[in-house]
Amino acid sequence: MAAAPVALVTGGGRGLGSGVALALAAAGYSVAVNYRGDAAAAAATAAACRERAAGDGQRFHPLQADVAVAADRARLLAATLEQFGSVEVLVNNAGIAPRQRADLLEATEESFAEVLATNLTGPYFLTQAVARHWLGRPAEAARRRAVIFVNSISAAYASVSRGEYCVSKAGLAMARELFAVRLAEAGIGVYEVRPGLMETDMTRAVKEKYDALIAEGLVPQGRWGTPEDVGRAVAALVGGDFDFSQGTVVDVDGGFSLLRL
Repeated sequence: MAAAPVALVTGGGRGLGSGVALALAAAGYSVAVNYRGDAAAAAATAAACRERAAGDGQRFHPLQADVAVAADRARLLAATLEQFGSVEVLVNNAGIAPRQRADLLEATEESFAEVLATNLTGPYFLTQAVARHWLGRPAEAARRRAVIFVNSISAAYASVSRGEYCVSKAGLAMARELFAVRLAEAGIGVYEVRPGLMETDMTRAVKEKYDALIAEGLVPQGRWGTPEDVGRAVAALVGGDFDFSQGTVVDVDGGFSLLRL
């Protein structure tokens, strides 16, 4: 068993995943920083985690795998166990936007398949694999096991220029419900963090548009969200203070989802 509890963070090299990895490092976790293609970013996140680490027993390693590919998912779990000896937390964070925004009536099946493979099929079956691993082995009493789905407000808000993204996120919300029910009796926590408008690489192309909308009151708290906001939410959920909140959704959106007149 590893010296510190271990978290596997998919898409952990940049953006929200990096924020999650850093928050978990500060909370005492070793972190497997999964990345698909940007090895330099993942290495930088692992180095930053070492600087944030809460204790000497923590370790941080980048692990390459594309969660959209079944063989890569199996390799990722095997590599995590080989490098760290265990895994206590799975953070399903990896996600992609469509390569091109297209009207709902013009979008292609190829784009739909590509987005769903990463955003829904990948986390669904990686969670299945990790859950099977856990259910075959008793947990140490002091170590909680948890799955976090990092989702999006697009699970509930329609955007007709990126329908495949919205469908993938709506499906991810149901995946959280399904796994929450299935794993509750085993004492495995399952939660969803639902970010709003986040200032990351993914939103750089629309930053000017949403800067103006935020200034006009779209987000009641009056700012973009950050990877640090999401990281703090994840760290709180895996820390044990929400043991009787199985399947809960935590909105990290600055009040965006509040109903207003």
